[in-house]
This record gives sequence, structure tokens and C-alpha cells, in this order.
Amino acid sequence: MFNFQLLSQFSRLAIGASSVVNKSVNVRGIYTTGVQQFNVTNQLWAEPMRKKKKMDPAIIKAREERRRKKIEKQIRRLEKNARQLKPIDEVEPPLHLLDQLGKRKRNVVVTPEQEEARALLLKDWTRYKREEYISNVAQVDRIMAAQRRALDMLYEESEDLYNEALMPDLSLIPYTIMGTYATPPIKNYDSPDGEYQDVSKEWGNK
Repeated sequence: MFNFQLLSQFSRLAIGASSVVNKSVNVRGIYTTGVQQFNVTNQLWAEPMRKKKKMDPAIIKAREERRRKKIEKQIRRLEKNARQLKPIDEVEPPLHLLDQLGKRKRNVVVTPEQEEARALLLKDWTRYKREEYISNVAQVDRIMAAQRRALDMLYEESEDLYNEALMPDLSLIPYTIMGTYATPPIKNYDSPDGEYQDVSKEWGNK
């Protein structure tokens, strides 16, 4: 016995599917149907490759030679200034002192015994400074350990006193400033526009 209601649903589904499948789609002017399942890729609009111009081998060789000479010149210039440090104006002595170098220089002859005595004195001074540094570090360690023990004992007595002891003492170094908060404007003041003159010296580039 046939189920006419189920048969009618199948017929409606078949009709709807056939209407969707047979529907034509217009993609970039190309008509396709769902049955054939055509896919259209994007247009890349590529241009043909340009034809390379034939050049004279002598011209190419001359260009390579000029490029090589330019690089070699730069390398020689860098090697020339490799060990030459950039001068610092603040460290350079004045010219008038350089002119008087011969007058100011003392010709002192140091004997080998004096050199040995100076070396021994330098070693003694180095040992003394090392012992002084070690003693200072040990003293700071002892002070910090005693402070830590005192704070631990204070914490056992009262937590409020402990917290108050950890607070910085603002009255230890009193510092107050009294002055104006803003300066009055200057009448008829022409504000600069930010231009400046570069007076830095060029070095090592020539």
C-alpha cells in the first residue's frame, strides 16, 4: 500500500532540487549551470615578459671594472682610517701647549733600583687598599646583620613598632625650596622657529 503523503513530499523535493540545479549563473559573462560544475578563476592580467636587450660584452665588463675599483677604493680608505681614532676636542691639548712641549718635558733618568722600589711600593699600596676594602665590606655586613637581629627582636615584641621602624625618616635630611612656580612672560619676545646651524666637524670621510 503506497503512502501518498510521503510520495508527494519526495516529488516536491525532487522538483525543488531540479529547479536549483538547472538554474543558470552568470559569472563574468560566462553562463554556467550547476550540473556541469564549472569554476572560473580570477583574472591575473599578466603582461608578456620583456625581451632582454643584447648589450656589448665590453660595456658590461667596463661597468663591472668600475664597480670593482670603487669598492676597492672604499676598502683602502677604511683600512687607512682603521687604527686612527676620532679626535675628541675636549681631550685634545691646546696648540700653545703642544708648541711648548719641548720646554716643558723633563729629561729624568730613572735607575733600575728606583724602578724596583717603585714597583714594590705599588704592590704594597695595592695590598693595603685590598685589605681596606675587605674590612669595609665586613663592617657593613656586621652592621646589616645587627640591624636584622634588632628588627627580628622588635617584631617579636610589637608588630606596630616593627612597621614604624621600617618607615623612612623624612626629617633625616630636611630639604625645602621656596621660589616661583612660573616665570612671567617676556614682552615682544620673538620665539625661535627651530632652525639651527650645524657646526659639527667632518672627520674620516675624505
